[in-house]
Amino acid sequence: MGNQQDDMQGIAAIVLASVLWGTTGTAASFAPAVSPLATGAFAMGGGGVLLVLHALRFLLKDRARLKACYAVLLTGGAAVALYPLAFYSAMRLSGVAMGTVISIASAPLFAVVLERLIGKKPVSSRWILGFITGGLGILLLTWGKEPQSVEGGNEWQYIGAALGLLAGLTYAVYSWSARRLIEQGIHARAAMAAMFGLAALVLLPSLAITGDNLLTTPIHASVALYMAVVPMFIGYLCFSRGLRQVEASTATLITLLEPVVAVMLAVLIVGERFMPIGWLGVMLIMLSLLLQTVRRRPAV
Repeated sequence: MGNQQDDMQGIAAIVLASVLWGTTGTAASFAPAVSPLATGAFAMGGGGVLLVLHALRFLLKDRARLKACYAVLLTGGAAVALYPLAFYSAMRLSGVAMGTVISIASAPLFAVVLERLIGKKPVSSRWILGFITGGLGILLLTWGKEPQSVEGGNEWQYIGAALGLLAGLTYAVYSWSARRLIEQGIHARAAMAAMFGLAALVLLPSLAITGDNLLTTPIHASVALYMAVVPMFIGYLCFSRGLRQVEASTATLITLLEPVVAVMLAVLIVGERFMPIGWLGVMLIMLSLLLQTVRRRPAV
C-alpha cells in the first residue's frame, strides 16, 4: 500500500511539473524580440542557480557521492545545457505547439532506449502500449495543425523539427542521469541541482552574446523571471521529487501532458489552430497518461 501511494505521489509531482513546463512556449511568445537562445539560457541557467541555492545542504552532504559519479554528472549537465537551446529554438522555428510536441514526444523513446541499452532493464507491455497510444496521438496532433507562417518561413519547420528531436534526446539523457545519481544514494535535490548548476556555468555567460533584449522592457523582464522561477525552478523541484519513485522512461512518458497543455495555451492565447484530427491526438495522449497512472489492483 505504501509503495503504491509513493508511486502515485511521484506521478502527481511529475504531472504538476509537466503542466508548468507546458506554459513556457506561450510565455516566450510574449517576448518575440528576445533570441530563443537567450530565453533558454536565462530560464535554465537562472533556474539552475535557484536549484543550487535551494539544495545547498544536500549538495554539501552528497559531494563525495557526486564526485564519485562525475561521468554521469557531467553527462547530465551537458544535456541540461543543450536542452533549452534546442527546445526554444524548435518552438521559434516550428511554432509553440509543434516545437513542444516534437521535443517531448521523442523523449520517451530515447529514454527507454537508454534504459534498455545501458541499464539492461526490460520494457513492460503497459509501457509499450502507452508509448504506441501516445505516439499515435502525437502523430495525429502533428497532422492536425493548420498551416501558418513561422519565423524564417515554412521551410524552417524542418530545422525546427530536427532541433525538437535533439531536445527530446537531451531531455531523456538528463532524466536518465538524474535517475542514475538517485540510485547511487544521492538525494534527488542534490542530483538535479548539481546538473543544473553545471549547466548554469555555461548558459549564463552565453547571455553576454545572446541576451541583448532580454531585460530591455518590463514584459521581457517579466517573461524571463517567470521562466526561471516557475517552470524551471518549481517545475524541476517537482520533477526531481517524482524521479525518486518513477523510472525515467515512465516519467518522460507522463510528461506527454506537457505538449497537451502547450497546445491548449497555443490555441487559446497564441492563436494557433488545429483540425479535428489534432484534437483526436490530444485524446489519445490523455489515454496514454491513463495507461501509465492507473494501477492494477493486486489479487486478494
